[in-house]
Amino acid sequence: MNEQYKFSVGDLVTRKSYGHDVLFRIASLKEGEGSLHGEEVRLIADAPLTDLVLTEERDVKKHRQKSKEKIENSYRLFKQDYLLMKEKRDYMVSDGYKHVEFFQIPPRVLHIDGDPIYLKKCIHLYERLGLQVHGIHLLEKDMPFKIPELIKKIQPHMMTITGHDSFSGRKGDKNDLRAYRNSKYFVEAVREARKMIPALDQLVIFAGACQSHFESLIRAGANFASSPSRINIHALDPVYIVAKVAFTSFMDKINVWDVLRNTLSGEKGLGGIETKGLLRTGMPYIKSDKTLNNHV
Repeated sequence: MNEQYKFSVGDLVTRKSYGHDVLFRIASLKEGEGSLHGEEVRLIADAPLTDLVLTEERDVKKHRQKSKEKIENSYRLFKQDYLLMKEKRDYMVSDGYKHVEFFQIPPRVLHIDGDPIYLKKCIHLYERLGLQVHGIHLLEKDMPFKIPELIKKIQPHMMTITGHDSFSGRKGDKNDLRAYRNSKYFVEAVREARKMIPALDQLVIFAGACQSHFESLIRAGANFASSPSRINIHALDPVYIVAKVAFTSFMDKINVWDVLRNTLSGEKGLGGIETKGLLRTGMPYIKSDKTLNNHV
């Protein structure tokens, strides 16, 4: 039987040569090879069809249940952290008086993603966390060219530049940007953004995906990036980083560890630099004015 006909675009598969470590979906098929996108991690890979194994439905359900449990645990930890931040913010704003009411203005978020399925998952989590976001799907190679017009149009306070990436030792060592599938596009996109808004606290940027060249992204001007240890990162990790910054007062600095500890990938997959929060609080609270009542 011809190997080409054993698989279809959208099938969920694993790779025999990697011990079935990552669940992928087939993005495209060409000449006996498949282009694979990680189902839960932001990894892209090419593999011969002879190396692929279709994942049985029961195994997919087990994988998704395990992934869901990890996401829910991370969400609970973030909510605990958020409630502590809210208590501190409430006390500081009201000067200890319980009856004082105030409004909050969270930052505008622009999320640019190379994967439309991941973008949809991220937007769902943003909404669950109480954040409004402008979500844009762009191929990684197109991101540097579209960044200026998107910044002019949306005027974001925070921006996520992500999608898929991977490192190939056959193309060079870990310090060689050419050995990465899409890191160079992420780096160029960050540089274009910094040409428009150089200040690190006026536009907070997360950039990168699985195995991305962390050092180059930080040097280009990202506040947070992946992947210090060149490991895979979870599809939703950028959202937790954005949310931590978005719900921290602009009067407070964010310790990098405080940002990373509730993510699914941790410090091996994510890193960054000290950054100010972006949430602003005001008063009086006017019930009839919906534009000023952005309580989370």
